Amino acid sequence: MITNKIGIDLGTCNSWVFVPKKGVVFGEPSVVAISKPENKILAVGTEAKLMIGRTPDNIVVYRPLKDGVIADYMVTMAMLKHFISKTLGIFKFIKPEVVISTPAGSTSTEQRAVIEAAISAGARNCYLVKEPILAAIGAGIPIHSFQGNMIVNIGGGTTEIAVISLGGIVTWSSIRVAGDKMDLAIKDYVRKQHNLAIGIQTAEEAKIKIGSAVLQKKEETINIRGRDLLTGLPKDIRISSNEIVKAISGVLEEIVLGIKNVLRETPPELAADIMNKGIILSGGSALLRNIEILVSKETGVPCFKADDPLYCVIKGAGTVLDNLEFYKKSLTLKNV
Repeated sequence: MITNKIGIDLGTCNSWVFVPKKGVVFGEPSVVAISKPENKILAVGTEAKLMIGRTPDNIVVYRPLKDGVIADYMVTMAMLKHFISKTLGIFKFIKPEVVISTPAGSTSTEQRAVIEAAISAGARNCYLVKEPILAAIGAGIPIHSFQGNMIVNIGGGTTEIAVISLGGIVTWSSIRVAGDKMDLAIKDYVRKQHNLAIGIQTAEEAKIKIGSAVLQKKEETINIRGRDLLTGLPKDIRISSNEIVKAISGVLEEIVLGIKNVLRETPPELAADIMNKGIILSGGSALLRNIEILVSKETGVPCFKADDPLYCVIKGAGTVLDNLEFYKKSLTLKNV
C-alpha cells in the first residue's frame, strides 16, 4: 500500500510512527550515533541506543531532542529522514504529508526548526499539533465538548499539562521535568547512598521494573550493576522499590506542583468539570506505578491513567491524519 500520510510522535526518549489503515507501524528510541572524524551518522534508533556507554572516543551517541525540542537540527533531520524512509519502504520517491507532535510550550523558532527538518527529510507538508491536544484525542477525550477536560502528558523530556474545552487549550503549562529527570534522580541516589556509579539505562530499567510513585507495604527489589566508587571495581547491589520512591520524589513534586498551578488558573466552571471527570494521565512516564494515586492525593481531584498511555499522542496523530481536512480547520496547525 502506498503511504502518503505519516504521523510522528517526536519524543525526547522515543519516537513513534503512525500510518493510516495500518496504525502504529513502529517506534524507536530518539537516539543517533555519529562518527566524529567524518561527522557521519552511523546508526539511528534502536541500533544507536545499544551503543550508549559502549563507544570509543571517535563515536558519540546522543539524543538530538532536548526537553521535547530540537537541540541539533542536522541530526534531527537525519532521524526524521530515517523514520520517513523506513515507513515508505520501496516507495521512497513519495513525499508524504506529515503530522508531528510539538510541546505546548515550544517557541515559534523551535516549531519552525521542526517543520524545516521534516521538509528537508522528505515531507511534502508538515503540520504541527500541540502534544496535549494529540494526547487528549488519543485518550478518547471529546476535545470539542463544551465541558472541561484535563490531560497530563508525562513524557521523557517534558510534562504537558492542559485544560481543554471546545477544541482548544484554555489553561496549560509545559514543564521540562519528566521521565529523564527521574532516571537522573535514581542515578544520583544510587551514587550518594550506595557509592555506586550506574548508567542512565540501568537507572531507567530499575524505574520501569520496580519504580513506584508512593511507598509500598510489600517492597520489590532488583539487582543492579555498576562501578564501585571506592574501589573502582564492578559491583552488584540490590535496590528496593521504596528507594526508587525516595529517589524520584522531588521530580514528582515538581510535576504535581505544575498540575496544581494549572488548576489554580482554570476557570471555575471548567474546574468543576474536572472535579467530576478527573485528571487523565498519558505518556510513557505515566506508566510509573501508582502515579495516579499520588496525583489524586496531592490535588484532591480524581485521577486516572488513559488506556495505553504510551501511545496516546501517536494515536491522536493518527486520528488527525484520518481526518486531516477537518482538523486543518479546527486546530492550530502549521504547514509549509
